[in-house]
Amino acid sequence: MVQAIIDIEDETNRVLNMVKAKFGLKDKSQAINVMAKQYEQEILEPQLRPEYIEKLQKIKKEKGIRFKSVKELRKHIENA
Repeated sequence: MVQAIIDIEDETNRVLNMVKAKFGLKDKSQAINVMAKQYEQEILEPQLRPEYIEKLQKIKKEKGIRFKSVKELRKHIENA
């Protein structure tokens, strides 16, 4: 576990206190951990969200175009 001394704004301190109270946590470091986990789930790993999985499944069902060479692909892209 890493220990750190940090400077936070008053508003951030209030938010940490609310998170601490909402989840029944012992201290602000636990509140920071909860916030970091939520941030990770919502921002850093969007590919694991159900909407993203549904989007991938739709893409998998689409019919693709086969190309015999890169030259043929480039020609298709230029004409699109």
